[in-house]
Amino acid sequence: MNDEQTFRNALLVFMVIMFPIGVYHRLQSRVAGETLDRWQEGLFILATLRPLGLMNMVGVIAYLIDPASMAWSTVALPAWLRWTGVGLCACAGALVFWTFRRLGKNLTDTVVTRREHTLVMHGPYRWVRHPFYDSAALLTLGTSLVAANWFLFVTGALAVSLLVVRTRTEEEKLMARFGGNYRAYVERTGRFLPRIRANR
Repeated sequence: MNDEQTFRNALLVFMVIMFPIGVYHRLQSRVAGETLDRWQEGLFILATLRPLGLMNMVGVIAYLIDPASMAWSTVALPAWLRWTGVGLCACAGALVFWTFRRLGKNLTDTVVTRREHTLVMHGPYRWVRHPFYDSAALLTLGTSLVAANWFLFVTGALAVSLLVVRTRTEEEKLMARFGGNYRAYVERTGRFLPRIRANR
């Protein structure tokens, strides 16, 4: 087995494990059949975020099916760096699983909260307010390194950047929903990285 096949298999195993986990948690969060108004994200995010995510996913699938089909965007990377990508994917998978478990039925794919939404402040949310987006960033970097592909990095990085932009609207919605509780939560946590407190 050549190196390319090894990295392709590693990424395939990761996707085969993570896909049903993601589908399961998405379905569990929709048991009430509640419809969410994605237009509240704003037209720019609506017109760009999901198409970029789809382009990235199509690129990953194309690489898994036939790496030669993505050869036009391949970059030469040493094996150790590609194995680092495998490690990042594993970290991303662990973080997204932890995040899904703690969110439960609060999980949405937009900025709108559910009718029965609760403020989650445990698990990874104890330290950061958007651990799912952290996992998306790790996954983007990880898959790009494993596949040694700049197209996957560019489309993934643009999608993550749009998620970062979207957090402003998301946090406004959460502030309106939870008021002072969310304000206090914001003061003690970081948006994407844990807040470092100075010793007193």
